Amino acid sequence: MQLKRTKNCGELNSSFVGQEVILNGWVKTIRDLGGLVFIDLRDRYGITQIVTNKGEAKGDDPTSFMNEWVIAVRGMVVNRQEGMKNTANPTGEIEVRAKEFEILNKSKVLPFTISPDDPSTEATKLKYRYLDLRNSKYQFNFALRHKMLQLTRKYLDNNNFLELETPTLTKSTPEGARDYLVPSRVHPGSFYALPQSPQIFKQLFMVSGFDKYFQIARCYRDEDLRAERQPEFTQIDLELSFCDEEDIYSLVEGLLKTLLRELKGEEIHSFPRISYAKAMEQYGSDKPDTRFELHLKNLSGSFSKTTFNAFKETLETGGIIKGFNAKKCGKYSRKTTDELIDFVKIYGAKGLVSIKKENGELKAGILKFLSPTEIAAIESTLALEDGDMGFIIASDFETTNAALGALRCEIAKRENLIDKDKMNFLWVTEFPMFVWSSEGKKWQAVHHPFTHPKLPENYPHGFSGMHKDPKPINSRSYDIVLNGVEIGGGSIRNHTSEIQNEIFKVLNIAEEEKKLKFGFLLEALSYGAPPHGGLAIGFDRLVMLMTKAESIRDVIAFPKTTAAHCLMTDAPSKVDKTQLDELGLYLKK
Repeated sequence: MQLKRTKNCGELNSSFVGQEVILNGWVKTIRDLGGLVFIDLRDRYGITQIVTNKGEAKGDDPTSFMNEWVIAVRGMVVNRQEGMKNTANPTGEIEVRAKEFEILNKSKVLPFTISPDDPSTEATKLKYRYLDLRNSKYQFNFALRHKMLQLTRKYLDNNNFLELETPTLTKSTPEGARDYLVPSRVHPGSFYALPQSPQIFKQLFMVSGFDKYFQIARCYRDEDLRAERQPEFTQIDLELSFCDEEDIYSLVEGLLKTLLRELKGEEIHSFPRISYAKAMEQYGSDKPDTRFELHLKNLSGSFSKTTFNAFKETLETGGIIKGFNAKKCGKYSRKTTDELIDFVKIYGAKGLVSIKKENGELKAGILKFLSPTEIAAIESTLALEDGDMGFIIASDFETTNAALGALRCEIAKRENLIDKDKMNFLWVTEFPMFVWSSEGKKWQAVHHPFTHPKLPENYPHGFSGMHKDPKPINSRSYDIVLNGVEIGGGSIRNHTSEIQNEIFKVLNIAEEEKKLKFGFLLEALSYGAPPHGGLAIGFDRLVMLMTKAESIRDVIAFPKTTAAHCLMTDAPSKVDKTQLDELGLYLKK
């Protein structure tokens, strides 16, 4: 390489006119206009137009160049002619008149065009991910991701946090999702687990006296994937001692304000708080999108004496009846409401009641089965006006809320109710401590078993008797939500072995299992563990929202498909029998 770059393709402007520069990059486009050749040269900083007359420049012949060849060019910066300037490009007021070219590498014909508008399938682009990453949107996304990491480190360092690392090969413990297991060669029959989070180790740091810890942590969960999930992901992991919830809120709000101010020039002042119970009541979701209203209303009380079988059976089996007013949606056709019925069935609902109001009257097939009092209650509770349409679902608590919560978001998208420029943060607090698993016939921790419980007022049993009545107990946990996406969650932790042991009793974790999986943590808590708490921010999700990306895959360099498959490397893949023999493993047919 003779021509080593002195400038990049995004920094030249009229102040450089008259200077000789050397640029290196990829040929984005080439236009041969007879005697004059124009080349758009691209690197991650931008695009600069190169111009030369045939035979004018030394070195390699530019008329032989093809798209995506890597070249070097030496030339003089000159102003473009009037009428030829490109105001959409930061370098569009100048061009470089070439004096010399050098081919640094040639390229085969690409399987797709380096353009955000290229129509190739996602599978093709994932297979050649290293090519797709040349697109400007990815260059922008990953530059912003880098800046977010640097600002995060600076902010936490200024707040006396230490960046500490935790093991990647660790012990398998139940933390919600399936572990990725790693067999040990030197301990045949034993397995490491890749960490779902550094949860236990960061608590041990608090026991060790490192009162403020953070880590840009890689985490691994073997779970079903969707747009904002990947099997491996990055967390901003935080833990601090001698704190309560207010300290966590203040710290995290300060970090998010810093990121928004420095990267987007926006000032965020409002971080509302809402309890889990209120979020479920009003939005049907523990991660509500508050950029629009469409609040849910509970209609159960209005049907306590109903003779309509579907509603009656729902209430008799402990279910609920809820609905909301889709303002100005009375225009929806039967075809549209049928589509919405299919939509809520995805979330387990068996049906969807739609009631429109026209010329002062409610219209729906269901009305002939309801009493005048019940009809009036629907109209009043949902505040239906002419042109409105009410939607109602009757089912168990989880299904009703999940289906209506998703439906309100679907209606908001269809009706353009979402201001995409808004950044609405929200704290969701006071989650239930335990949830009953009808499948497993036992109580499970809603967050994780290391969360400190919050007993209700006048709870008769105290911490030592939680196993007697776990249902009304909340936890000292909290989630931070942005535009309907949970971007972080955490809790105040248990710092005494007594409370931790009682929680294990509620979860029906036997003494032997407890010692096997958590013995080292319980012992650590008995050596003067301080009160402590923390939070982990899903960094990939936060970058996705900051860049307005459509998927978390747009902000992860080499992501997996929704089947947890890497199309580029073809991972996971089969391994040689020799490797299996070394590990003492065989594959079950």
